[in-house]
Amino acid sequence: MTAAEFHRTLADYSPTPVHELRDVAAELGLDAVLVKDESNRMGLPAFKVLGASWAVERALREEPGTRELVAASAGNHGRAVARVARLRGLGCRVFLPARSLPVRREAIASEGAEVVVVDGTYEEAVAAAQVAAAAPGGLLISDVGDSGPAHWVIDGYATLFAEAAEQASYDVVIVPVGVGSLAAAAARHGAEASVRVIGVEPDTAACLTASLAAGHPVAVETPGTTMAGLDCAEVSAAAWPDLSTSIHATVTVSDAEAAAAMEELAVHGLAIGESGAAPLAGLRKLALGGGRILLVATEGQTGTHPGAAPRDT
Repeated sequence: MTAAEFHRTLADYSPTPVHELRDVAAELGLDAVLVKDESNRMGLPAFKVLGASWAVERALREEPGTRELVAASAGNHGRAVARVARLRGLGCRVFLPARSLPVRREAIASEGAEVVVVDGTYEEAVAAAQVAAAAPGGLLISDVGDSGPAHWVIDGYATLFAEAAEQASYDVVIVPVGVGSLAAAAARHGAEASVRVIGVEPDTAACLTASLAAGHPVAVETPGTTMAGLDCAEVSAAAWPDLSTSIHATVTVSDAEAAAAMEELAVHGLAIGESGAAPLAGLRKLALGGGRILLVATEGQTGTHPGAAPRDT
């Protein structure tokens, strides 16, 4: 069974919509600007549940005695793991970095998970989760590193691009990076479909840009960004092989540019958060000179900024 076949068996599954921004395309001299809207994915405000649900399915086949799922997160991944744990009748602990927003902590707790705030960075939250998952009955569902679940998370995200390919035609995908799991799935899709893939990162957390320039994974300093889902110092080892061979370019954006893109999307009736708006901000910095562009809007609004009311999808 593939990830896409598995997802179709889930009660809340349906493809997320693709919207067209005709005036943006006309302004930028492009044939089309399309938005894959992940603000409502199986009842959650982000795409992450695609990777978490498939990774848990695969992992439980190998560890059927699991009693508790453990994850580290900047917000969306942790909530997705917590939701899957609740649906499967498992306990869940999610480790968050100190600068995670209270609204994200509360959202994870609302799924029934224990939230542990680490006095440190996202990478330190990852380390704490690894220790906790080593306890009897624990299972780490991570989207970083080189573990089985980290690879299965990437496989789970393939469903998003399989949907997009059926919904629209495009020749460029612009995708947020973070630790790189979604971008790796995009890179695989691009290689198979002859589509160019461009990764977008915060200018304060551009770990893929730095790694591509170095020719190997490197860590960067991360002083913080409102694009919380992209506030990552290192690329996942599971994602690096696809990123190093199949990402065509990267572009960095500032918090102000992401906020402006979020406001622009709100004008079009799309309630997209900072990380999800980053591809539009990146598009405005690129000189593509034509083509049909797919922007992957990875999350809905967190509630920290004004904008459009969430859409019913």
